Amino acid sequence: MLDREEYVEQGYFYRTLSERLPQNMPLQELLRQVKEEMLGSTKLPMAIDFLRTELEHTGEFGSAMARLPHYFSPFQTYLVQEAENDRGRFDLRTALEILRAEAGYRAQEVSPQGLFLFQFEALCRNRLRYDPGLTAMSGDPVYDDDWRAWILNVRHQIGLLDLADLLFIRSELFHERRQKRTGDSGEPKQLVLFGAKEGGIALANRGKDPLYLFAALQRHLGYPEVPRPKPPDDTAQVIPQLKRRMERLEHRMKLIEEEQREGIDITKFYRPHADSQG
Repeated sequence: MLDREEYVEQGYFYRTLSERLPQNMPLQELLRQVKEEMLGSTKLPMAIDFLRTELEHTGEFGSAMARLPHYFSPFQTYLVQEAENDRGRFDLRTALEILRAEAGYRAQEVSPQGLFLFQFEALCRNRLRYDPGLTAMSGDPVYDDDWRAWILNVRHQIGLLDLADLLFIRSELFHERRQKRTGDSGEPKQLVLFGAKEGGIALANRGKDPLYLFAALQRHLGYPEVPRPKPPDDTAQVIPQLKRRMERLEHRMKLIEEEQREGIDITKFYRPHADSQG
C-alpha cells in the first residue's frame, strides 16, 4: 500500500486527465502539463515521466503501468489496458473516472470488502472480462492470502453461482445460521470474510441482478459507488447546426417578403455571360 498522499495525487491526476481529454490535445502534452501540477514530494511525477516516455514509443501507457507494479495496482493497469483495446467498447475516459473514484477510496480507510465490491461492480457495469479482471484484483496489496484465494475461487465459480450466494456463504450470518441448525459452536469451516449485515443484504438479493446487490450495499453500508458512463455531450455540434438552420430560415423569410411586396427579381440570380463581360 502507498501513502495516503500518493492516492490523493493519483485521484487528482486521473480527474484532470478525464476533464481535459475532450480538448483534443495530444495525450503526451496532457501528461507533461499535469506533471507540473503534481506534488513534488510524491512519486507520481516520476511515474508520469515513465508513462509519457512509453506513450511516445508505443502509443499506449497501459504497458508502462504494468512495468510499475510497485506503484500501480494490477487492477488499475487492467482497466487502462482494456480502455486501450480497440476491440472493446470501454473507453479511456470511463476508465479514468473509475480510477479516480478508486484512488479517492484508497485515500480513506479502505477495507477489503469495500474494495472488492467496488472493483467487481466496475467489471459488471462496464461488461469487462471476469477472468483477467478477477485475476488482476487478486494481486492487490489490500487483500491478504485468504482474500486472494477466495477471489481466485470466485473467478472459477462466477457464472455457475450467483455473486449473492458467494457472499452469503462467506458471511457471518451464514455461520450463525449454521450453528443454530447444527448446534455446532466451533469455528466456521470456511473463513468469514463479510459481516452479518452484508450477508443479510446478499441473502435478500439472491437470484437478482448483481447491480441491485451493489446498490443495496451502498445505500445501507456506505460502500463506494462506481462512476457510471456519462452520455456524450452533443451541444458543441447542435449549436452550429441550429445556427445554419436559422440562417436558411431568415433567407426564406426575405424571399417571401419580397414576393409579397413587389415580386422576386430573379435577374439578380443570373450569372453574367462571357459576351457581356467582354
